[in-house]
Amino acid sequence: MDEYVVWFEEVGVGDVPRVGGKNASLGEMIRSLSTAGIRVPGGFATTASAYRAFVAANRIEPAIREHVAQYRAGTITLRQAGEALRRLFLAGEFPADIAEAIVATYRALGERAGSAAPAVAVRSSATAEDLPEASFAGAQETFLNVTGERDLMDACRRCYASLFTDRAISYREVRGFDHLQVALSIGVQTMVRSDLGGSGVMFSIDTETGFPEAVVISAAWGLGELVVQGSVDPDRYQVFKPLLDEPGARPIIEKSLGGKAHKMVYGGGGTARTRTIDTPVRERRAFVLSDDEILLLARWARSVEEHYGRPMDMEWARDGATGELFLVQARPETVQSAKSGSVFTQHHLTGTGPLLLSGAAIGDSIATGTACVIRDPSQIARFRDGAVLVAEMTDPDWVAIIARASGIITDHGGSTSHAAIVARELGIPAVVGTGTATETLEDGRTVTLSCAEGDIGHVYDGELAFETEEIDLARVPATRTRVCVNVASPDAAFRWWRLPTAGVGLARMEFIVNTLIGIHPMALVHPERVTDESDRARIAELTRAFDDPREFFVERLALGIAKLAAPYHPHDVVVRMSDFKANEYAHLLGGSSFETPEENPMLGFRGASRYYDPRYREGFALECAAVKRARERMGFANIIPMVPFCRTPGEADRVLDEMAANGLARGEAGLRVYMMCEIPSNVIRASEFARRFDGFSIGSNDLTQLVLGVDRDSEQLAALFDERDAAVEWMIAEAIRKAHEAGIPIGICGQAPSDHPDFAAFLVANGIDSISLNPDSFLRTVGPIAQAEALSAPAAEPVMPRG
Repeated sequence: MDEYVVWFEEVGVGDVPRVGGKNASLGEMIRSLSTAGIRVPGGFATTASAYRAFVAANRIEPAIREHVAQYRAGTITLRQAGEALRRLFLAGEFPADIAEAIVATYRALGERAGSAAPAVAVRSSATAEDLPEASFAGAQETFLNVTGERDLMDACRRCYASLFTDRAISYREVRGFDHLQVALSIGVQTMVRSDLGGSGVMFSIDTETGFPEAVVISAAWGLGELVVQGSVDPDRYQVFKPLLDEPGARPIIEKSLGGKAHKMVYGGGGTARTRTIDTPVRERRAFVLSDDEILLLARWARSVEEHYGRPMDMEWARDGATGELFLVQARPETVQSAKSGSVFTQHHLTGTGPLLLSGAAIGDSIATGTACVIRDPSQIARFRDGAVLVAEMTDPDWVAIIARASGIITDHGGSTSHAAIVARELGIPAVVGTGTATETLEDGRTVTLSCAEGDIGHVYDGELAFETEEIDLARVPATRTRVCVNVASPDAAFRWWRLPTAGVGLARMEFIVNTLIGIHPMALVHPERVTDESDRARIAELTRAFDDPREFFVERLALGIAKLAAPYHPHDVVVRMSDFKANEYAHLLGGSSFETPEENPMLGFRGASRYYDPRYREGFALECAAVKRARERMGFANIIPMVPFCRTPGEADRVLDEMAANGLARGEAGLRVYMMCEIPSNVIRASEFARRFDGFSIGSNDLTQLVLGVDRDSEQLAALFDERDAAVEWMIAEAIRKAHEAGIPIGICGQAPSDHPDFAAFLVANGIDSISLNPDSFLRTVGPIAQAEALSAPAAEPVMPRG
């Protein structure tokens, strides 16, 4: 090893003091992970000794001490201190032996690459960077497409100077690092021609919820700097790691198309090494990565995580000339991995107000404050402590004010943008990628940011009340009864992964259709029958990336179901097939062309009756295709489809025949099919239904409505609607008895056990197998269930909840 320059393969993770976190990690991956098929572009690094020799030769250290002291004393500004120090580095000269070592190694790199002047990325790697407790995201500079010895030495000098950018000084001050104890190594890495391909960021953990079994990938066309900066809205993909090795499984659980309005490519010559251009329309409308590439990157992420023994934050690039994928950086994830897994924090809005904006939610908390709109870095000085920062985007120059903000709202950027990364690290809620925040919000307006409602963050007008609750999950009691959750949307499912549940007792398909698709399925089967011109245009726009519009429905629904199932795998996830009423279906795009108004939709054309009827049979076929894809292609065999509002055993036979004709034959590939027990006939003829289905789930809302003859939506009759009425309880007890007599499991998925502890006790006393609760009431209801079990005390051993 040379004292001043080393090849990447000569260093490893233990060399952070010598070559910084970034370069040590690159060397570690080249040395240890190439056998796993992970490709990392080759290169070399200068050492911390070279940096210190440069500082000493140019007598810079006294100036560092002086300017930092003056900045801390308030006699000069951060900007003045940074400018003065950077000038000293840029005016400095490399000692001859260091310059010769860099140039000689660059020439050797060219010989390896077959080029006299190879294009390289020149990256800064500080000895206090990419640590498990501090990422220093973007604090120092990177220079892309550097060619030739002269440009290389200039870029190296600029890397040294970037150790004292305003943002780097500010970040070290915030994190308590001694400026003089930090040295900088320069990484010189062969460029990947991602200007012709694509690039992005990847995490081996869900960055918003801390769910450890997901890989999250962001992707854009061109060089990766725009993704890191947050100035482009990238594609977003998620992969479920535990199923990556399942034979035949392709566990991609999210594919969201980003706007990708701009991309960074090589410059046109002269001093401009790179330039930003408009992305062609065909690329904006296309995913950057194929499914095979998504899965390969996810496997690499898992391998990197396993090697380092902790969640990781990575950057990747695809060479457009060769089609090869590369990892170009890997560092520890510093936020979610540091949180306690035993404490569950819930944030709830208790007030209401007009919704102003929506975007990607960063974090899971809530904040209120007055908006401070900053349109460019020159306005940073007017930021007010505790205000909500509103900006088009942020970059590392903004760290000083981000640390003083109560929340962040941006026009652009995704969940891996600079604003998102720093907000997570500092524990500040952010709503990014709203599109119009700087136009919608005026300076001084009081707003509330809520990131506690799933992946979508909301900005409300005014100061709304909210509450925060912390619960020690280690104190949640074990129960014999399987306690599950009801989950409405895939985004919400990830929020609750820490709950010690036994799976999902009810996932409503219609919620996924409504939020992720928004189109009546029959309008995709027969678009020619859609009469509303605006609906036709909107449907065409939403499905433009698909040759067959039916595939849009199947893919989106399958992705939604799989994402919902992932946090609870391998526990059962019961997905109820669609149960829209006619009036609800009519509100979907194109729906008015396929739905006939009904006097009483609650008792009309809904649930099972639709599935075999010619008016909807082809739409039900799409539902079945989506469930089959989620189970068999994606690998989530824990998904159990459930049939709602099935009036007679004869109707059950017709539905099961229809499912089998669409690839969901009960008993094949381990498929179980459940039925909602929500009509008096379901209880009266339970023994007949039990021969056709593998389990029952009591829908207490509809059952109460139909037993008591009370419209559950009527305000005038609200006092009469009571699941604890003796007639309803008799029906429920009888359903439990008959299910057990037939040897099949039975659960309940209504709100009543959460609202009424005595009703939970009644269910336990009757031996119900599972109780499924809304997630926000799960923790407060488990205790009463355990207490009821202690009183009834059956001989069975308690089933420990999932941890």
